[in-house]
Amino acid sequence: MAPRATHFRHVLGTGVANDRILVTGAAGFVGSAVARALMGAGFEVRALVRPTSPRANLADLDVEIREGDMRDPDAVARAVAGARFVMHVAADYRLWAPDPNDILRANCDGTRTVMRAALNAGIERIVYTSSVATLAASKSGDSADETKPLRVENAIGAYKKSKILAEQIVAAMIAEERLPAVIVHPSTPIGPRDIKPTPTGRIIVEAARGRMPGYVDTGLNLVHVDDVAEGHIAALQHGGVGEHYILGGQNVSLAAMLAEIAALSGRRPPRLRVPRGILYPLASFAEARARRTRREPFLTRDGLRMSEYRMFFSSAKAERELGFRARPYRQGLADALTWFRQHGYLQ
Repeated sequence: MAPRATHFRHVLGTGVANDRILVTGAAGFVGSAVARALMGAGFEVRALVRPTSPRANLADLDVEIREGDMRDPDAVARAVAGARFVMHVAADYRLWAPDPNDILRANCDGTRTVMRAALNAGIERIVYTSSVATLAASKSGDSADETKPLRVENAIGAYKKSKILAEQIVAAMIAEERLPAVIVHPSTPIGPRDIKPTPTGRIIVEAARGRMPGYVDTGLNLVHVDDVAEGHIAALQHGGVGEHYILGGQNVSLAAMLAEIAALSGRRPPRLRVPRGILYPLASFAEARARRTRREPFLTRDGLRMSEYRMFFSSAKAERELGFRARPYRQGLADALTWFRQHGYLQ
């Protein structure tokens, strides 16, 4: 039986400033936003970063860097030692990989390793960053919430499957070993410091460069990455152990998103609505080419299958229980474009 939800404020009271918190994946898009928000709230941040990870997102932050892979038990144990809290944000977020098992191993084995180290170290509270990828979206456009989990056999692609399995690892440890974890589900973050960029960031860049003449009929929930970061802190402070919270923004059609990017970029919006069927051969070709170049393709068969569903979600629970709020998605697009422009992605 899962433990009764226990709220942070009931256990710890007030005065969390200057407490040390470990953030995994802190050099990445969401992780660096979380690290910045935590520092702004007065926390002492320790960042677990792979030796090969770019550090640009941490260059102006006074964080303690610990090098190591999240799948390395010794490295994670050293990083956790002396921390009071953990935010496990790190994940392999790709919709395609030459070997899909790489995504499964990273997200499942990494999560198990971090949760085990946190439990062994007596960490007081953990925020685990899951995803709306673990929830069942609809084709009709109805907004899904935390009560609609996606079955692993229905998951499209290695990323979704890996996040479902990783979340199950966390849930089992909460129920069976009293792991003090809260689970958050960011929707589709957008905004500055998307250094890789993410699959959504690639859409923003390609659209801003005028390289998306058409679109498929789909939709997604867009949220500013800095609001996602604030939602992590709210989950730490007010979330219940074992509870799930969607951290989302606005439900937007892909056509509306591209039109907004065009307006912000001084371009004409794409007018051509493309049937998915004619894109599958192109996606197959792109994937075959990617196996030779080892570069992630922009168009994938799994991406097309996912686009049959409108990834619309409701953050009502997080708003009600955590005080979560998200700014208009247009601000996230504007901030993303400004950052991409300043860093040479749009040349």
